[in-house]
Amino acid sequence: MTDDADAADMTDAADMTHHAHTAAHADTADPADTADDTDTAPRWSRVEAFLRAHGAAGIPHPGGTLLAHLCRVRELLAEWGADEAVQAAGMCHAAYGTDGFDRHLLPVAERATLAEVIGDRAEALVHLYGSCDRGTVYPRIGPGRPVAFRDRFTGREHAVADVDLRAFLEITAANELDVLAHNEELAERYGPALYRLFDGAGVLLSSAAREACARQLAPYGPTPGARITGRDPGNRRG
Repeated sequence: MTDDADAADMTDAADMTHHAHTAAHADTADPADTADDTDTAPRWSRVEAFLRAHGAAGIPHPGGTLLAHLCRVRELLAEWGADEAVQAAGMCHAAYGTDGFDRHLLPVAERATLAEVIGDRAEALVHLYGSCDRGTVYPRIGPGRPVAFRDRFTGREHAVADVDLRAFLEITAANELDVLAHNEELAERYGPALYRLFDGAGVLLSSAAREACARQLAPYGPTPGARITGRDPGNRRG
């Protein structure tokens, strides 16, 4: 496959969330109001209340509402062993909109408001996620090479620390797997490009995230039973 074709595939993956929202059914069920027995339950309740107050429960999304989706993303990250800052960022990843979703819950100018709810570290990850120019950044992702992020809000590029890139990819995987799990048409359309994205990420994803991607995206791999192994692909280009 040519570099241009690879880049086009990653751009297809970057466009997925936009199509996900336009294709979402008007199922407006709120997230399950089940009790969380962990000590962090009050925190997640506060975050959910914040998202609800900013309209997330009224926005259709595959699997119900945007709020329901955001809660599922947080739960999936928790299953993978992500720390609380990454979980909180995953739960609020659409706060400023994204490259594929032009609706926002609050403007970027109000970053301090979100930081008060989820903390500075989590808010910084939400901003990184929302500001990412996916069509430019996705083809650059891979182990062993620096990734210059292009900020879609400013048009500027900047270096991203490895720990932040790993968090970004965990949130990306949780987000996309949840969308595909709730929309078969989108899974068929974008599954192959997302398989390549996460396979190319390799060891930048946690083992739990790689296993989840392998289980769900295996049908879209290059060969039957293909696995996302976490190997370092060396000179493989995105």
